[in-house]
Formats: sequence, C-alpha cells, structure tokens
Amino acid sequence: MSPILDAFSKALADFWQPRILLLALVPPLAAIAVWTALAWTFADDWARLVTDWIAATSWLSWVQSWGLSSVFVWAGGITALALTLPLMLITAVLVTDIVAMPVIVPFVGQRHHPQLERRKGGTIAGSVANAAIAVSLFAAMWILSLPFWFTGIGALVLPPLISAFFNQRMFRYDAMAEHATAEEYSRIVRGSRGDLFVLGLLLSLLLYVPVVNLMVPVLSALAFTHFCLARLERVRAPGQSLH
Repeated sequence: MSPILDAFSKALADFWQPRILLLALVPPLAAIAVWTALAWTFADDWARLVTDWIAATSWLSWVQSWGLSSVFVWAGGITALALTLPLMLITAVLVTDIVAMPVIVPFVGQRHHPQLERRKGGTIAGSVANAAIAVSLFAAMWILSLPFWFTGIGALVLPPLISAFFNQRMFRYDAMAEHATAEEYSRIVRGSRGDLFVLGLLLSLLLYVPVVNLMVPVLSALAFTHFCLARLERVRAPGQSLH
C-alpha cells in the first residue's frame, strides 16, 4: 500500500498548486454543462418515448388503463439518470485527459523526477486508441451492471469498482507516454495491475463525497502520474524490480 498512499498524498499536495487548481475546475464544469443542457433539451422527448412504448406494447396495456403510465415514466427517468452519470464521468475524464494531462505530466516529471529520461514511447494514436478502449470497456461494464442495481447492494458496490477500472485504464497510458518506452509501459502495467486498480478504487470512492467529487478527475490524473513515474524510475534503477 505504500506506493499507492505515496502517490495519493503527493497528488493531494500538488493539487493545490495554482495552475493545477485552475485546471481542476475545467473537467467537472464541462461535463455538468454539457449533460445538463442535453438533459434539459431531451427530457420531454425521453418521457414521451417511454409513454409511447407503453402504449405500443400490448402486454403493458393494463398500465395505461389503470392510469399508471407515470410510474413507467418515473422509472424511465431513473434509468436515464443511471445512464447520464457514467456519461458525465466519461466526459470529465476525457476532458482531463485532453486538457490537464499535457500540463500534469511535465509538472510532476520536472518537480518530482527531474532526472527521469524522456524516452517518448507513447504516441497520439496510442493515446486515442487507449481512450477508445477504456471508454468502450467502461460503457459495456456499466450497461451489463444495470440489472444488478435493483438488488440495492449492486448500486453501491459496482459503480466504484467499474470506475476504478476505468480510471486506471484511462490515465496509465498518458501518464507514461512521455517518459517510458513501449516495453517499459507494458512491463509496468503487467507488474502493477493490482496496485493500479486499488489506487483507482481509492479515488473512485471520493466520487461519493459531495464537492470533493468535483476534483476527482484531475486528482486521479495527478495520482496515476505520480504512481506510474515512480514505478518507471524504480524499474530503471540498477538491480531493481517492481516487487
């Protein structure tokens, strides 16, 4: 747990640097603005879609005859919310990856690992591919998990686990793209999967804390950059390994 807590504590310390703090406002505000506008625009269309579906489904005709259509509309609203929340997270993380990571990686590298050689093993194409895979896997896992939300415990346990996977899958590539070779990246990912997931889980739990959850995307970017560059420095040290 020491490398995980070390990365987390350094991320917290760096978060309050003025330029990082300013960056932290961009992802959540962008995500909230985009999805609030879309929800406001299409809320009536979604309610109408649910009502029309009930009316067109023969085995649900009793719902309308008993005047219970509003129950399905309400359930449709809950479903829309369950789908909107991960979309907001994806938006915030993507904005962080595009806007904040180009600032965070050199900031952490120069401030904490000035002697770490930049071997530039990552590419723009690799970053885009990594983001596409991460978003696709996250979306698939979230959709597959929706039935378990009705168990109660599933709604509490599954979202942070899925978000933990998404965070580490999303940020680990760009955290090392500037400094690591492709071989070093693969070696660190293979040897640190468990630690990367635990760090992601720790950060995902902060999404449940009001106000604090707004800074999670940039805090995550900082934490994964700290963790990955520290691991890279360790890998390059003579006689050292990941374990």
